[in-house]
Amino acid sequence: MNQYLEDKQIDFEKVMAFFKNEISTIRTGRANTAVLDGVKVEAYGVLNPLNAVASIGVADSRNIIVSPFDRNVIKSVEKAIVDSNLGLGVINDGDKIRLTVPPLTEENRRELVKKLNEKMERVRINLRQAREGVKNVIEGAFEEKNISEDDKFRFIKELDEYSAKKNEELKEIRDKKEKDIMEI
Repeated sequence: MNQYLEDKQIDFEKVMAFFKNEISTIRTGRANTAVLDGVKVEAYGVLNPLNAVASIGVADSRNIIVSPFDRNVIKSVEKAIVDSNLGLGVINDGDKIRLTVPPLTEENRRELVKKLNEKMERVRINLRQAREGVKNVIEGAFEEKNISEDDKFRFIKELDEYSAKKNEELKEIRDKKEKDIMEI
């Protein structure tokens, strides 16, 4: 791997990590605690991530259990989950909150896949921007006579192969998530 690609490889990895994080919040037909990652709870006068004020666990394939560390914030936790509009059934058991994941209809599944594809397209744009950044650095090095023309074309070819590999990896992640969404 050439030094220009090596220097910017972290940019590609950040884009991939961002995509994995983004799609983890898309719910499937099964209980997954990642859908609660974006939920913020007002407790003790400040907004806190849900996992800072409660333990979150999966009871079975259709239920998530949220157990606040302090029973005094259970109403705030319940309100934050309801307000986040995740499409989950919320049942307050007094000391814990049970979230039921309703089965997805065919229409819901198609809508979620559409959302997944939109997120993937945004990430593809980020990958292209990372590729363009590396390509500009390579071309700048050629203009400054730091590398030969042969090196420039070899480095750009290597960059294109790396970008294609990352796009394929992205597609594999998307396909796996789509399979999870469409699975009944």
